[in-house]
Amino acid sequence: MKKSIIILIIAFIGISSGFAQDWQTDFSKAKELATKEKKPIILVFQGSDWCAPCIKLSREIWSTETFITYAKDNYIMFQADFPRKKKNALPEKQAAANAKLAEIYDKNGVFPLVVVLDNRGNLLGETGYKKTTPKAYIQELDSFIK
Repeated sequence: MKKSIIILIIAFIGISSGFAQDWQTDFSKAKELATKEKKPIILVFQGSDWCAPCIKLSREIWSTETFITYAKDNYIMFQADFPRKKKNALPEKQAAANAKLAEIYDKNGVFPLVVVLDNRGNLLGETGYKKTTPKAYIQELDSFIK
């Protein structure tokens, strides 16, 4: 019985991690990957523990199988998070790096802000939360690239 439960837990973890979004948090590395893989960067400014539209965007778009599968082959995903709860605080270095990116790409402090960039960090387009399907959201992101 115990062995069966352990096997089920391992299988569940394997399946759920197989559909996890691969978020970058180092912008230099994201640009290197974008150049190497010839993909645009999707830079997401979010407040993961306080911003209701950010949480909805994560749940309705970023964490869906449709988006994760497409993004893996077509985008470099970068997350600039600005949590407010102490228990979710980022390391100082990461918080400072995210603030620096916000000074460049999110001067008005909009959350969520989804910025599409080329491999050098040049702005191609931007959007935010929309009540839509993952497929329609992908089409919007792709429209900035072409």
